[in-house]
Amino acid sequence: MVTQEQRKRQLAREKFLRQQQRRTSARRRARMRNSVIASVLGVIVIGSVALYTTGVLKDDDKKASASAETSPSAKAPSKAPDPCEKAAPGSVKKLTWKKEPALTVDKSAKYTMKLATTCGEIDVALKAAAAPHTVNSFDFLAGKGYFDHTKCHRLTTNGIYVLQCGDPTGSGSGGPGYTIPDENLKDKSLKSNVYPAGTIAMANTGQAHTGGSQFFLVYQDSQLPPSYTPFGTVSASGMKVLKKIAAAGESTGGGDGAPNATVVINKATVTKS
Repeated sequence: MVTQEQRKRQLAREKFLRQQQRRTSARRRARMRNSVIASVLGVIVIGSVALYTTGVLKDDDKKASASAETSPSAKAPSKAPDPCEKAAPGSVKKLTWKKEPALTVDKSAKYTMKLATTCGEIDVALKAAAAPHTVNSFDFLAGKGYFDHTKCHRLTTNGIYVLQCGDPTGSGSGGPGYTIPDENLKDKSLKSNVYPAGTIAMANTGQAHTGGSQFFLVYQDSQLPPSYTPFGTVSASGMKVLKKIAAAGESTGGGDGAPNATVVINKATVTKS
């Protein structure tokens, strides 16, 4: 017999997947529309589409989607104090490429990624041998300064417990212009469809092999289908930073929205050792 808590988690997962499907459809419609609109109007349309199509645990931002599903009459939740510091000077580069970078990662070497954020440093041990395309892409993007000055745009606090980052547009619909294959979906850490706390995994559109630059950091065990490439593990000190961000809550009060904490990646660095 299904318990109330199990049913609650099931509903949360189903809602998450529905939001991913809606975002994928919205993106497709936006691309078709933008291709026939003049460049000036195209900028305006892209801005409005970005506000509408939030949400990817994968390319996953659901900030707008969550807001749309919240009753218009609901009172705005009171925000906890922002536990983070002011962002470092600088602006997002918003670079794009036509194809995945050449695979140059050394599968036998150890790679670590450091996210120097406004809320503290988050260190990640990367799994180059198990997810070479993913680690190679992050090494490439970090080296280009792609993640620098970007906001972590989504925090979920109900059903699944993740902080999502990696979108230069901050809307949940941005990416590097290329996609990478899914990898390591049978990682031994994924048991009973649970992504354990400390996992860093790729966001995607809900379809296979659609990962780009967006990723999510799991701060509490989260039940999800094994469809999101797990490619690293957050350090103990990094988990403290994630817990601090989660404790500040999210903007909608519904468990899925922009984090109340101002989480900005001042600098992302991948190091080989």
